[in-house]
Amino acid sequence: MQNNTLEQRIQNLEDKVALKALVDTFANLADQKDLATQSLLFAEDAVVDTYFEGQLFASLKGRKEIQETFTGFMANFETAYHINGQHTAEIDGDRATAVHYCLVVLINTVDGKKMRNTNGVYYNDEYVRQGGQWLISKRTSNFTWRDTMEMVAG
Repeated sequence: MQNNTLEQRIQNLEDKVALKALVDTFANLADQKDLATQSLLFAEDAVVDTYFEGQLFASLKGRKEIQETFTGFMANFETAYHINGQHTAEIDGDRATAVHYCLVVLINTVDGKKMRNTNGVYYNDEYVRQGGQWLISKRTSNFTWRDTMEMVAG
């Protein structure tokens, strides 16, 4: 990177900030259950593959299928919290890749009991810049561990 111009270095920093904002906005919209708006963060032909403990759970293709599936999944939970962590991105023109870590807390009621599902997740993302906007073109979601426990009032 030492041979890049100041303008190129600034553009790289701006792109990294924009990509981090993209994944943070994704998380905020998930927590708000605004999955219609969230789906617009994906390229029209995006792919999402989701793995639980190494096993493929779902493979989604296209913005419409992604929105419908995410909406159905999130309907199972009363509350969601996505707590984003490190996000390391590599940018190559109008394409980029990143690894992004997240702690996902999902709360629902099962048999009258309030349950907290805490998930350790990392995403392998691919992005594309279209019309000056970064979008998710491919996301591989890796739910590596899960802890479920009853919530106690108090």
